[in-house]
Amino acid sequence: MLVSLTIIRYKKRYIPFAFLAMAVHRIPLLLTKKCSFWKLLGSGRNGTFDLMPDFCQWGLLAAWDDRQAFESFLSGSLIVKWWRSFGAEYYTILCKPVSSNGKWDGREPFTNDDGTVLNGPVAVLTRATIRPTRLKNFWKNVDSVAGLMSSSDGYITSFGIGEAPVYLQATFSLWEDLDSVKKFAYRSREHAAVIQKTREENWYSEELFARFKPIATFGTLKGNDPLKGRI
Repeated sequence: MLVSLTIIRYKKRYIPFAFLAMAVHRIPLLLTKKCSFWKLLGSGRNGTFDLMPDFCQWGLLAAWDDRQAFESFLSGSLIVKWWRSFGAEYYTILCKPVSSNGKWDGREPFTNDDGTVLNGPVAVLTRATIRPTRLKNFWKNVDSVAGLMSSSDGYITSFGIGEAPVYLQATFSLWEDLDSVKKFAYRSREHAAVIQKTREENWYSEELFARFKPIATFGTLKGNDPLKGRI
């Protein structure tokens, strides 16, 4: 299995077509046989959980049977042609899933591969469905965690993505190496305190945490490839 995350940026005048794509693009994805899981996603403004959406930026997360299935999508999909037709800039990170815990819409979407060695950059996906009664506590603590992450050693960049505003949220972050991820996740006192709150107060009705090994990138985002020269 391979997993791709594509971040798409539309020009402001094409924002209505970005909204339309959230409905239209479901059809070719449903018809793609070698794509076992996919999500069309909105995007936050600050690279993490965010109440303020960025209507120019959107995402597509997908799991593919193999590299050939992804390459076929990239070269011939109606979705890619749509992006090109509207002059969108798009950036894809192709990854190999290494470990995944939890569920997304009741499914375990990613196949664990314990044999993959994480030497070099690491991608981390955290995704949650926030309980309506816990939304206030969640959003009260988000900014502090986001600030910690972006200032942590080994942090490269991150993307705030989600299926719906406010309560269906995810972050896809890129790190220099596995030790940087562990240092942020387990050795940060402030982050540990927030994690403890999520457990004690039962913030989430569903959650997922996954790690990936980036193996290739395609395109740019705002003219840059954050992983250029790293993989």
